[in-house]
Amino acid sequence: MEQTADIRITGIRKLVSPNQLKQQLPLTEASASLVAQSRRVIQAILDGQDPRLLAIVGPCSIHDPRSALDYAGRLQNFIPKISDRLYVVMRVYFEKPRTSLGWRGLILDPDINGTYNIEKGLSLARRLLLNITQMNIPTATEVLDPIVPQYIADLVSWAAVGARTTESQTHREMASGLSMPVGFKNSTDGSLDNAVHAIISAAQQRSFIGIDQDGETAVLTTTGNPWGHLILRGGKDGPNYGEDHILQAAERLRAHQLRPRLIVDTSHANSGKDPTRQLFVLDQLVQSFRKNLPICGFMMESNLLGGRQEPAPLETLQYGVSITDACLGWEATEAALLEAHRKLKTD
Repeated sequence: MEQTADIRITGIRKLVSPNQLKQQLPLTEASASLVAQSRRVIQAILDGQDPRLLAIVGPCSIHDPRSALDYAGRLQNFIPKISDRLYVVMRVYFEKPRTSLGWRGLILDPDINGTYNIEKGLSLARRLLLNITQMNIPTATEVLDPIVPQYIADLVSWAAVGARTTESQTHREMASGLSMPVGFKNSTDGSLDNAVHAIISAAQQRSFIGIDQDGETAVLTTTGNPWGHLILRGGKDGPNYGEDHILQAAERLRAHQLRPRLIVDTSHANSGKDPTRQLFVLDQLVQSFRKNLPICGFMMESNLLGGRQEPAPLETLQYGVSITDACLGWEATEAALLEAHRKLKTD
């Protein structure tokens, strides 16, 4: 009989199950309390019950857990200075969607050399989330591979579905079962329809194929996620963070009986991929927020040092510099958040 399956598969190896990884790196009481409490705060911000601005700040992607903890330590010391006006959640992104080729993130390729030691990547990711949440810092991540949340989602307070995957049925189904609020980015062409439809879809009860905590294939049935929301990230025609864009997006959400509260990504097409441009975008957002426009938060790409470098094995890289999108450095980030806090404090 001729072979008709797995013709192009060159290897299959067993992966640690979610339960096994969680036994090795168990959720602590302190982390569980922080995650549950921070999710409630984020929901209150989305609902307009908490008047603070949600600030999702941190590296474009994590490639070096040591530098990520260094960043978290600085954030830990800095947060009390602004926490009465800004609720800070740290970007801890482990997966990167790619238009064609490129490094796909710490979980899939932790050694940044194409060896795809995924079990090591999952362990590094979970350990880092445990360390950061035990520092009393909530975490945010992008959900990309539908299997990964079973390993780390219990440590995540906010999640995003990216511009390239918002249209995906798989990601809408996954979001319907996630335990945290989920933001959907507008499409790379700038249109809002896919994200609006994703919010509607993810709010419904769904059943789909996934894995359980033992790593066995299972049918997952969800309640639907009522905390889906829209992220404006710009598009091919330019930024979409202006007052007119915000009002139009809010009206589009209202037309579908959705919560008209928006998060703006200060990076990507809104900054033209110029990390320093994020400072101007943030300033404009603060002005819009003070005018009571329906903004409830922003995202900012920031690292220990500004700029970016090409991916390479960790030991050859400059410490604290992004290997994906160019980021703001820490000093510029700190100054920008302090200035935003100062302006919000005058209200």
